[in-house]
Amino acid sequence: MPTDSALPAPDADARAHSERVAAHIRAEIAAAGGFIPFARYMELALYAPGLGYYAAGAAKFGAAGDFVTAPEMTPLFARALALQVAAILASTPRREILELGAGSGRLAADLLVALAARDALPSRYLILEPSPDLRERQRATIARDAGPLAARVAWLDALPDALAGAVVANEVLDAVPVHLVARRGPVICERGVTLGSDPSSPFAWAERPAAPRLAALAAARFPAGGDYLSEINPAAEALVQSLGKRVVEGAMLLIDYGFPTAEYYHPQRSAGTVMCHYRHRSHADPFAWPGLTDITAHVDFSAMAAAGARAGLTVAGFTAQAPFLLGCGILDELAATGAPDSVDYIKAAAPVQKLLSPAEMGDLFKVLALARSEGIAWPGFALADRSHRL
Repeated sequence: MPTDSALPAPDADARAHSERVAAHIRAEIAAAGGFIPFARYMELALYAPGLGYYAAGAAKFGAAGDFVTAPEMTPLFARALALQVAAILASTPRREILELGAGSGRLAADLLVALAARDALPSRYLILEPSPDLRERQRATIARDAGPLAARVAWLDALPDALAGAVVANEVLDAVPVHLVARRGPVICERGVTLGSDPSSPFAWAERPAAPRLAALAAARFPAGGDYLSEINPAAEALVQSLGKRVVEGAMLLIDYGFPTAEYYHPQRSAGTVMCHYRHRSHADPFAWPGLTDITAHVDFSAMAAAGARAGLTVAGFTAQAPFLLGCGILDELAATGAPDSVDYIKAAAPVQKLLSPAEMGDLFKVLALARSEGIAWPGFALADRSHRL
């Protein structure tokens, strides 16, 4: 099994699981004639029923998993976010929340508690979560930490026909499978996966001419001149457009790492943005321990804004995470934890610093708001709005 030698080796059970995932993917490659697009490889590695990274039972979030998201780091993230969510809920009497991919349930639990403290509870809190394992973990977290507020939570198997309120997607779009597209001289190719030469290298890269739609998108977005490799994500764009059509009142908040198109497809960013996460280590080999490794790509926020526009939504704001959280009062929430020299304050300050620091999550993570309703207050964009860069 190919792997970066710096990565810790999985135990026997995890290794066996990864080998089952690899065998499943190899069978699909063989059935497809020896080639599948990288988007299909990523989909199988992450979401194959009972096998994929998000579909099987291994821990993923927090200290025992492979990465830590902002809600896992501190409840102050949700408390700050609650100010903006409450403003969206105030725009509609139905006051619904839909969270996509709720992870461990940490954000849902903390957001419900924070909204209750603001007397701004939703009428219901819907979670769209395809993983049965994660659903159970979410139920347990919310029941334990949100108490009677858990009665407002319901899980969905598909997008609702209509939603009036707030859609929250925190670190969701980065895990939507991407197509890898390469320009080789005058030819635009799609990069995919073929069978490797031996059991120790079960997968190998291959390329074929890209389908017309992918080629057209790459031609429109890639910088001029020279070979270039990057991602195109029509599935994420379709998801945002589909969600947008269902938002009859309110707005969507998309929180993730990424760039506007002009920065995403920068001439110097010529090897793409695909990154993998395994036991709190980042690496660039998506073939390493399939089923045990998270595979992500940065988000093209200009493309997401355009997808929202096709659904009739307008850009209400776009900014980096740091000014968004500052505008939503995260420092006031931090101050409420205790005196600056108290143990509680010192413990709470460290993760807040990581959320805000430009060298960590403060600038890399962005927040895009797409609105159906007018008249919503937007404290998250009061300090800075980069909508003109989309």
